Amino acid sequence: MLPSLIATDLDGTLLRSDGTVSARTEDALRRAEEAGICIVFVTGRPPRWMDAVTAAIGPHGIAICSNGGALYDVRRKELLETHPMRVDDALATVEALRSELPEVSFAFEYPAGFSHEPAYPRTLWDMDAAELVAPAEEILAGAAGHQIFKLLAKHPDIDPDEFLRRGRELVGECGEVTRSAAVPMLEIGAPGVTKAAALARWCGERGIPAERVLAFGDMPNDLPMLAWAGTAYAVANAHPEVLAATSRHAADHNDDGVARIIESLL
Repeated sequence: MLPSLIATDLDGTLLRSDGTVSARTEDALRRAEEAGICIVFVTGRPPRWMDAVTAAIGPHGIAICSNGGALYDVRRKELLETHPMRVDDALATVEALRSELPEVSFAFEYPAGFSHEPAYPRTLWDMDAAELVAPAEEILAGAAGHQIFKLLAKHPDIDPDEFLRRGRELVGECGEVTRSAAVPMLEIGAPGVTKAAALARWCGERGIPAERVLAFGDMPNDLPMLAWAGTAYAVANAHPEVLAATSRHAADHNDDGVARIIESLL
């Protein structure tokens, strides 16, 4: 029996290293949709980074972004739903991390865009996006702070997995701490906000049970989603923890691992 829905992470899973969707993958996604399977992208990317996958999004045009913090209509460029952090929780998170790891710098994703501290190392995609460059406390004091759906914390040189372990200890119940990058960067959302929670809500509204969901991922932020889905695959290049947690493995993302599995199903 074919799955009712395929949920896939983007970076490191569906997308190649250069951030593109291969022709083979586009074809596999199209064929799956034609067979009646709904495709949902479930990503740590913020909505403003979704333009690159517009052509491959499927008829509904909806993506779960920011690790479940935002539901976004990619084609209409419309934010449909957010699950923001409380400002008090965001401030407590900043203070807790800074108290033990003073080298950490912070950035914030919110509906209006992106703000960051002066020391925060930006990516190329962030160069023109900043709404405000200021200390975290000043950013949180502004109106934008009331709709933060992802807080980012970067450290210059700590081991990424150690940063995740310590981050979870320090942040505690103030936020959901995870990571999806190869560099020491934490992604923090409101308590209980995960890819799995957002996907379960999306599927529940459409009467799709977990056992009819096929999911793909590669990093720790995908683990809750992979555990929830009835069938889960880690791509060959996945984090060791993700490979250990999944019994099914697909080929490397640069070798169209997701497309190969879809092709075998069809």
